[in-house]
Amino acid sequence: MEEDATAESTKERLALQVDVADWLTLRAHLERGGLIVVHPELDISEVGARIASDDVPLVENWILKGQIGKPTHLQVERWDLEKLKLFRCLIVSPYVLIQEETPDPELE
Repeated sequence: MEEDATAESTKERLALQVDVADWLTLRAHLERGGLIVVHPELDISEVGARIASDDVPLVENWILKGQIGKPTHLQVERWDLEKLKLFRCLIVSPYVLIQEETPDPELE
């Protein structure tokens, strides 16, 4: 029970830190391997809170379902063509979580 309260508190704190950045700004994080794409149906602050609290079973489940993960080659190619594409982003060191503001339906 206390663990859920801590995760909720972390989620609320992280929700205030969600920002918006363009692909050109975020690409540097891709180069160092720290970029994590969050599926639009997930709450980016919830994902950040679960990563920060080391909720391995839930995070593994999201990875297995393809709801979070490293950007695919196809995503990177498309975003490189649209360098000013906007993403919601959240830093949960050492990762930068990103979520498309307007997802590309072809990549779903």
